[in-house]
Amino acid sequence: MFNIGDKIVYPMHGAGVIIAVEEKEILGKKRKYYIMKMPIGDMKVMIPIDTIEDIGIRQVIDDKEIDQVFAVLSDDKTNMSQSWNRRYRANMDKIKSGDIYEIASVVRNLVIRDREKGLSTGERKMLNNAKQMLISEIVLAKNMERLDAENLVNDMIK
Repeated sequence: MFNIGDKIVYPMHGAGVIIAVEEKEILGKKRKYYIMKMPIGDMKVMIPIDTIEDIGIRQVIDDKEIDQVFAVLSDDKTNMSQSWNRRYRANMDKIKSGDIYEIASVVRNLVIRDREKGLSTGERKMLNNAKQMLISEIVLAKNMERLDAENLVNDMIK
């Protein structure tokens, strides 16, 4: 169970801070929700409390873990399928996992691929989404501005 003020990650959406716990009736059913404010885009997200384990909600990483994320970003790329469909599915599975290291590897690999061969529209959108998820967590983990976190990510990738 999380509390107001906790920094959490919502897989496929990014990181944010719980600003409230509210009970709402939606479609005739009353449920409690975490209200999460995201640092990027000033968006608020309602997360049903009774489904947080199924969704994979977790706490934002700490300083030790952020160094490992930076190591993943600055590492050489891993082998990716030449088939666009296979590569897209594999990357989507990594993003859906909510694992920050997997998301960092997707960002790194797609940035490198973009430099070498360019990206399709679908992969470019995937890169932008993965990058925003990664940056939102770095912003909260390091208490830094979005632009500084974005520049840090871009500088890390060889």
